[in-house]
Order: sequence, then C-alpha cells, then structure tokens
Amino acid sequence: MKVAVSSNGENLDARLDPRFGRCQFFLIVNPEDMSFEALNNKGAAQGGGAGIQAAQFLASQGVGAVITGNCGPNAVQTLSAAGIELFPDQAGTVKEVVERFKRGNLRPSNEATVDSHFGLNVAARSGCGGGVGGGRGMRRGLAGGRGADYGTGTYAPAGSKRMGGGTQSKGNELEGLKQQADSLNGKMKEVISRINSLENR
Repeated sequence: MKVAVSSNGENLDARLDPRFGRCQFFLIVNPEDMSFEALNNKGAAQGGGAGIQAAQFLASQGVGAVITGNCGPNAVQTLSAAGIELFPDQAGTVKEVVERFKRGNLRPSNEATVDSHFGLNVAARSGCGGGVGGGRGMRRGLAGGRGADYGTGTYAPAGSKRMGGGTQSKGNELEGLKQQADSLNGKMKEVISRINSLENR
C-alpha cells in the first residue's frame, strides 16, 4: 500500500505539514522498503477546494492511506469516497509517522479535524494575523493581498475543540505551534523583502 504524507520538505526527514490541502509537498511512501516520491501540491495556493483537489490527486496516484495533521470535511469525504484511509492529528517527521503507521500505532478516522476553508483564513482564525507586522503590512507586502492567507500554519488555538469532540493532544498542539512559528517567520521575511522592493522602486 502506498502512503501519502503531507510534508514541508522533499525527503523522509522533513517535518509533517499539518495542512492537508495546503501542504507544500506530498511524500508518497512505500512502507515496506521506505522508498518514496516527493510531489508538489499544485493546489496549495488556490482560492478554495484545495483539500478536495489534493484528495483527488492522491487517489489518482493509487494511494491507500493519508497521514496528515488537519483535514477538513470536504477532503475527508473525498478521501473516503476514494477508499483512502485517513490518519489525522499526526506530528513529527515523515519517517517517524510512517514508522508509527507500520507498527499499527495510528488510528484511522473518517471525521474532519477542522471546518471547511480552515487553511484559507488560518491567520484570522488563529489570531496570528494582526499580531505579526500588524496584519495590514502582510497584505500590503504580498501581491494581491493573499499572502496572509496561506502558509501560516493550521493548528487551532490552545484548547480549541476539534470537530468530533476532544482537544488536541499537548504534543500535537506544540508541534503545530512550532511549525506555525517557523512558517510565520518565513512569511515575515517575504513580507519585509517585498516591502523593501516596493519602497525602492
């Protein structure tokens, strides 16, 4: 069975990207020999339906299971319809989560962990957009005002409820916040660079 892992890098040591539909890459891994293929997630930056497109893409690749962090209801439904098992709420490196999968330590789920369009407006939902560079600077700095909407992490605030009940584990929340901080740092560098470029024109 081929397993797809949402990833922020192109090798097994990359961190799992908690965003399903808007992750940077999917690593398609054969758990038996740990051979893999890194594929760009071409739908990551589209306005809507990223989760559905990602699920359809993985189905076309013959994937039998998906390991990720957060997954919205439309993507969950599409994966289920394609007969793909979903293992959400995971964190760590791609290699670590696949090893957990091989040992049978992951539990499949057919419930969404976030609501629709969560990744699209994550900065506003998580309260991070205004706190870093004033929010407006982010939108001014990136073309089309969309920079604040993408790539800023997808974990909900501490203690927030998942769909289907329960709260995130401390480990998952901590991992998500670390990745969110890394992503925000990267975005701020892009924003500052773009502002400087515009001011020097």
